[in-house]
Amino acid sequence: MIVFIGVAGSGKSVQGRMLADELGLPWLSTGEFLRMLISGERRKEMLAGKLLEDREIIKLVQKIFALIDVHEEFILDGFPRTVSQADWLLNQHKHNQLDVTAVVHLTISKQTVLDRLLQRGRQDDNQEAIMERLREFDEVVRPILDHFKSANVPVFDINGDSAVETVHQEIKQAIGSQNQ
Repeated sequence: MIVFIGVAGSGKSVQGRMLADELGLPWLSTGEFLRMLISGERRKEMLAGKLLEDREIIKLVQKIFALIDVHEEFILDGFPRTVSQADWLLNQHKHNQLDVTAVVHLTISKQTVLDRLLQRGRQDDNQEAIMERLREFDEVVRPILDHFKSANVPVFDINGDSAVETVHQEIKQAIGSQNQ
């Protein structure tokens, strides 16, 4: 699996889908599944930018993984989002339950995130929620990258501020370099 990590607005869904389409791979977005499956108070919290509990997300990811052959390559977008989730994923990797082949980390400036998300216009894309996502990403998600590196999973930092096609080419080059 190729894991896409980046703050909301970094382009991970666009890039993940593009790579999946080009390589003929499944694209699994936990964000898309959450928007389809979460309701009530949990949905309101999610729309306010709050992360769901690790247990809830891992349970959802297990359901998603049951839909595909996890021993074949696929793109995973939006998971893991905490060190605990990364530990769970790496434990699955360690026990040959699945194979984490690479992590694509899309880096992006805060201003670009604000510009992109405010233009997107979803209910959860207001300035307060966006700033909360940026803060949480720095505090909670960024340490995951070191976790993957420590487990010898290749992590590719790609500048998401660039044009969509430029970013796509850089991702393909990074992923391709690993297979040479």
